[in-house]
Amino acid sequence: MGSGQKSPSGLNSVPLANAVLCADCEVISDSAGETCGVCGSRSLLSLGRVLGGNIEGRRAVLLPVDDAELRNRFTVVLNPAAANLIQRSRKRRQLALFEKNASR
Repeated sequence: MGSGQKSPSGLNSVPLANAVLCADCEVISDSAGETCGVCGSRSLLSLGRVLGGNIEGRRAVLLPVDDAELRNRFTVVLNPAAANLIQRSRKRRQLALFEKNASR
């Protein structure tokens, strides 16, 4: 069954490799290109990549990553303004540790 065709039950189907979710209008479609075919937004998420579908014969794999570094990376990526807060927090912890060790 091709992309966007109706099945006998009346449901629309989109192959996982073509499915994108628009973060603005919350519609799953097979919009080609970088914009949503419904609302024109550029906030598209490839569902095949997120769900680990078999895209072009290659299966998605998880790479080993240090959990602490991953948490920091996502904090900065999702909220760039948090970078300064994280740096100040780290400096305070280092200063407190230094003061604790100096008082011994």
